[in-house]
Amino acid sequence: MQSCYERYWKDKEGRTKLGDQLEELEITERVLARFGGRAVTTEKRMGARPARIAPAAGEKRSAGGGKQAPTMWLSDDTLKAVQVRGQGAAANEVLSYLAREFWITVRPNHLGIALQRHRRAGRLENRDQRWYLPPSA
Repeated sequence: MQSCYERYWKDKEGRTKLGDQLEELEITERVLARFGGRAVTTEKRMGARPARIAPAAGEKRSAGGGKQAPTMWLSDDTLKAVQVRGQGAAANEVLSYLAREFWITVRPNHLGIALQRHRRAGRLENRDQRWYLPPSA
């Protein structure tokens, strides 16, 4: 009788522990679902497909059909656009130069950020709403 009683309590402790773990898992799934993570419930996990294998060493994974946009550096291109215009360049002139020469479309606020960054670094000066290269010392 004593061993049956002990087994009952051990089983009860095991069930309690499993119940607590299941509750923590459910809480974690709700948090992941709320914050955009992909929660996998226990029901979905049972019938899930097997994981995909990684591509072979010679294969390359490509996103979007394998085409990558050429790397463009807005900061270098804005400096070049101001340098080309010897009498200074207005922000609109820099935008049109970038579109014409480099075939890139730049949002005006992004161009403004790049120009101000160059001004703070001492690479450009702003006088009368035109951008100039600083006089070389």
